[in-house]
Amino acid sequence: MAADGSIDWLCLPDLDSGSVFGAILDPQRGGAFRLEPIEPFSAERRYLEDSNLLETTYRTSRGTVRVTDAMPLPLSGLAPTRELVRSIEGLSGEVAIRWSVEPRFGYGQGRTHIGRRLGVPVADAGPEAMAVLSFEAGEPQGSADAIEGQFTAQPGVQALLALSMAHGDPLVFSPRSAIERRTAETLDYWRRWSRERSYEGPWREAVVRSALALKLLIHAPSGAIAAAATTSLPEELGGVRNWDYRYSWIRDSSATLDALLSLGCPSEGEAFFWWLLHASQLTHPQVNVLYRLDGRAGLPESELDLSGYQGSRPVRIGNAAAPQRQLDVYGHLLQTAWLFVEAGGVLSADTSSRLASTADLVCSIWSDEDSGIWEVRGLTRHFTQSKMMCWVALERACRLAADGHIPAKNASHWLAQATAIRRFLSDWCRSSERDSYMRFPGASETDAGILLPTLIGYGAGEERERLLSTVRNIRAELGSGLHLHRYRGEDGLPGQEGAFLACSFWLVDALGRLGEIEEASELMEGLLAHSNDVGLYSEEIDPASGAFLGNFPQGLVHLALINAAVTLQGESH
Repeated sequence: MAADGSIDWLCLPDLDSGSVFGAILDPQRGGAFRLEPIEPFSAERRYLEDSNLLETTYRTSRGTVRVTDAMPLPLSGLAPTRELVRSIEGLSGEVAIRWSVEPRFGYGQGRTHIGRRLGVPVADAGPEAMAVLSFEAGEPQGSADAIEGQFTAQPGVQALLALSMAHGDPLVFSPRSAIERRTAETLDYWRRWSRERSYEGPWREAVVRSALALKLLIHAPSGAIAAAATTSLPEELGGVRNWDYRYSWIRDSSATLDALLSLGCPSEGEAFFWWLLHASQLTHPQVNVLYRLDGRAGLPESELDLSGYQGSRPVRIGNAAAPQRQLDVYGHLLQTAWLFVEAGGVLSADTSSRLASTADLVCSIWSDEDSGIWEVRGLTRHFTQSKMMCWVALERACRLAADGHIPAKNASHWLAQATAIRRFLSDWCRSSERDSYMRFPGASETDAGILLPTLIGYGAGEERERLLSTVRNIRAELGSGLHLHRYRGEDGLPGQEGAFLACSFWLVDALGRLGEIEEASELMEGLLAHSNDVGLYSEEIDPASGAFLGNFPQGLVHLALINAAVTLQGESH
C-alpha cells in the first residue's frame, strides 16, 4: 500500500498471479483501490501491534480519520477465496472521503467488465471476479472502468469497504457482521502467533515484524516462501535491472529453515522443507535456481506493455535465471536437510537416497564454472562463493551419512572431494596480499556473497583469522556507510544498482559469529534505523539518499535480520 493509502499492487489469486491492482507499475493502466480525504491531508501509517493489520491516520484541517486495512484469514464460516477489508473510523470533526476501486485484471492487459449481481457492484474478467461491498461508505456508483463512492466520516460512525474476490468459484457476499468477525479473528490470530515466537533479545520488535512479513510471503497451499511480493521494482531508477521476485529461491532455503526453527515455527519449517524436496525432485538430479510457489520449474521470462515504476522499463514477469547453473544451490539443499534432521526431522528412504545422489553430482560438477549467487547474465566464472557452498554440500552429506540419515556408500569420495575443494579455494581463490578470499580466481575484487558460507559454517574454527580478514576486506571494498554492495565488477548488464540490504545483515551475523560482538551490535542498531515507516525493507537501498530500490518487501533481508539477531543473542550469552 502506498503512503497515501492507495492500494497500488494486488495479485489474484496468488502472489505470482496476474495483478488486479498494478498502479505501482503503471499509474494510468495498472489499476488501484484509492481511498483518501477530498481536501488536503497528511498521513501516518503503523501496523497494529504484533499483527499484519495496517492502520493509516489521515489528518485534515476539518478532522481526523483512521483507516485499518486487513486481509482476513478464513478461520471460520463461509468466506471468500480472497478478501480485503478497509475499515474507516472518524476520530474528530467531519472529513469528506472519496474512494475508487479500479480493477485491471491480468496486469491490466485484459478487458474488465463492471456490472451488478444482486444489487452488488462486481468487476470480472474471465474466471476472476471482485465484488465491492459498502457499509456506511456511500452508495457505490459504477462506471465503465471503476466502482466509486463518497461519504463523510464522523466520530462514532464506522464505515466499511470490503472486496470479496473469487477465482473460478462463486463470489461470496458476506454480511457486515461476518466480515467484522473474520477481521477480529485475524487480529487475534496474528497476536497469538507473534506472542509464541521464541526470540526475546533486544531487537524483538524488529524480529517479530520480520517474521510477520515472512508469513505474508508464504504460499499457504505449498509452504513455499516468495522472495518478494512484487515484480520489476527497479534496482536503478530508469534502468533495466527489473526482475520478477515472486518465486522461491533455493539460495534462501537454509536461511529460511534456520530462521523458522530459531523463532519456534516448526510447522512452517516442516512445510517449507517438504516443499523444497518436492520442487527439487521435479528437476533431480539438477537443482534449479528457483521454482514457482507451487513447485513447478517452468518460468519463461516475458515483458509487459506497462510504463514501469517511475518510468523504469522493462516490466518483466517470469525469471530467466531459473535454468541457470548456480552451484551454490546444492550447498543450501544439503544444509537445509541437515538443519531439518538436527531439529528432529526424519528423512524418508527416497529422500535419503536422493540426497546421497545429489552429493555424488556435486563431486562431478563442483569444478565447473557457473553463474554465481547473483545470477550474472552472460558470464560464467569459478565463483569462490559457489565453490565454498559445494564444500558445504559435501561436508553436510558426510555428516548426514555418519549419523545414518543417508546412505554412506560414497562418503569417502565426498570427503576426498570436499578436501579438494578446500585446496582449490586456498590455492586459487585467495589473495595473499590482502589475506582475503576474492570473487573468483584472478579477480581484483571481492564479493559480499562470500559472507553467506561463513554463516553456514565454511571453515569452522580453524579458519577464523582468514575469514575475519576476508570480512574486513569485504567491508572495506564494498562498504558504503552502513551498507554493502554485492560486488563492484562486471555482471553483463548496463547501469548500476544500490547496496544490497541482506548483505549488511549478513555482515552483522558474520561479525557476531567471529566474536566481534560490539561491532556487530553497533552495525545492527544502525541498520534497524533504515527500515521504512512500518519496519519493512526492500531488496536494496541508495546509500546516499536512503531511498529503497528493488522489490519489496524482500524476504531475504528479513531472514538475514532475524538470523543476525539470533546469532548476537546466542554469542552474547
